[in-house]
Amino acid sequence: MLRTITIGTCVSIQGMFVRAFPDGHIAVRVGNTIFKGQPVQPAAVSA
Repeated sequence: MLRTITIGTCVSIQGMFVRAFPDGHIAVRVGNTIFKGQPVQPAAVSA
């Protein structure tokens, strides 16, 4: 599953979900590199 995370205040990274951590962070893989950061919440969809 494709997920987006933020690292710091303005860097976003999108990659394949790797794992979730107990502190609320998740890890995503981009190529051979794994990044850990805060997940971006999906936007609300109006009906």
